Amino acid sequence: MTFNAVTFTVFLVLLVVITVMGFLASRWRRAKQSDHLDEWALGGRTFGPFITWFLLGGDLYSAYTLIAVPAAIYSMGAFGFYAVPNAIVLYALGFLFLPKLVSLAHKKGYVTLTDFVNDRFGSKSLGLAITITGLLATLPYLALQLVGLEVVFGSLGIGGSGNWLVRDLPLLIAFGVLAAYTYSAGLRAPALIAFVKDGLTFLVVIVAVIWVPIKLGGFGAIFHRGGEALATKATSTVDPAIAVNPSVYLTLALGSGMAFFLYPHAITGVFASRGAKTVRRNMSVLPVYTVLLGFVALLGMMALALGIKPHDGNPQYAVPQLLSQVFPPWLTGIAFAAIAMSALVPAAIMAIAAGNLVSRNLYRQFRRTPVTARSETLISKVVSVLVKVGALVFVLTLDSNFALNFQLLGGIWILQTLPTVLFGLFTKRFADRRALLAGLLVAVVYGTWAAYEVKTATGGPFGGSTAKPFFLDSPIYIAISALVVNLVVVVLGSLLARALGAGPRGAGAGEVTEPVPAAMR
Repeated sequence: MTFNAVTFTVFLVLLVVITVMGFLASRWRRAKQSDHLDEWALGGRTFGPFITWFLLGGDLYSAYTLIAVPAAIYSMGAFGFYAVPNAIVLYALGFLFLPKLVSLAHKKGYVTLTDFVNDRFGSKSLGLAITITGLLATLPYLALQLVGLEVVFGSLGIGGSGNWLVRDLPLLIAFGVLAAYTYSAGLRAPALIAFVKDGLTFLVVIVAVIWVPIKLGGFGAIFHRGGEALATKATSTVDPAIAVNPSVYLTLALGSGMAFFLYPHAITGVFASRGAKTVRRNMSVLPVYTVLLGFVALLGMMALALGIKPHDGNPQYAVPQLLSQVFPPWLTGIAFAAIAMSALVPAAIMAIAAGNLVSRNLYRQFRRTPVTARSETLISKVVSVLVKVGALVFVLTLDSNFALNFQLLGGIWILQTLPTVLFGLFTKRFADRRALLAGLLVAVVYGTWAAYEVKTATGGPFGGSTAKPFFLDSPIYIAISALVVNLVVVVLGSLLARALGAGPRGAGAGEVTEPVPAAMR
């Protein structure tokens, strides 16, 4: 990739601006009790509809989204548009259960989803399973933000050659700065930076969907040329089961949408809101971002129409190369900065969420001696730095395909927490804690085994996230088939427990079993 001084200068100036904003964020809406986890990790739970809209948007639409969705279009054609209905599903589900969950979080001091599970069911085993599932699903997601940032640096023509220190220095500096201002300001830093990130992203995408069609003769010409380019691709590059099977398209959209608000970083953004009314409003207006996502997906078709040949054959470079080819250098710098910010904002939230799980639901819950609010917050801060370091080592030492494979597994695993959340919120009938734990464990084992059995082009394991389940002839998203297994185990297990006279083990929905001490909130 060619280095351009103007592009790099604009990119660097914008990154410096958001770095300063990150450090100044600790003074924005200054915390009265900065040593409390509520303040550092959730911004004091005071974010209104406007701030929450940008925060959740920054969390949802990451650098990997901006790169991977059009890369899917570039590689497989219209199938990649499954990400658009996926977004519709997640807002509808969020509107169903998030307002009630947020109301309980404000009333009882929940910081994580595990807090709700512990309070609702009084089961350390189930709570531990939810915690571990959340951590395992978050860490590869964080690593993928680094992959997205690597693509940006490679597209800028920096960090791609020389010894390992020269090659990886830009990434090391970027995440060193990220770790520093996240440690200092907590959730306030990504919340403040999200304003700039989303504003620049909207600007770049809207300009692109106006500029490129004018240059290429309209959308009709773009789809015609893109279709021809797809037709000439080697058939081995497109999995026919994915390209033509509606069951795969439907279940991927459905499963991915249902899973998102179960991720710890999504819950962190939601719990930072002012209350249930704020969440309902956001679930109503956040679909505006889906329009942006549709435009982002079109960039993949534009890259096909322009005949972009991605660097090293990696389709993730399709969009950066498209933008650098059609935009003037200064606008390319803005575009690359927007993508980089789209890595830094969700990465910060993910690291905070992982820190919360460790400090709140491992350190505090299983420590025998009393834990102060100050020490709990300090542990969360330290862990937020350590998980960034771990993700960085993961990306720098292993092939990015490992991160992709683990992210596929993360999506399969996190969806299996859905029965615990929904049954815990809305019903007592199928809320036996032993049945929920059994369903979660069985589904995770089944989903992992099914994904392992999917072979790569070279015959290796974990070649994808779709397979034919034992009860259908058509392939579907493995997370959905695992969820079906999960629900069967939970329902049958709950009915068996009730028939044996044990009754549902766990408190009624919304009842307190172990109130969170005020000093720890």
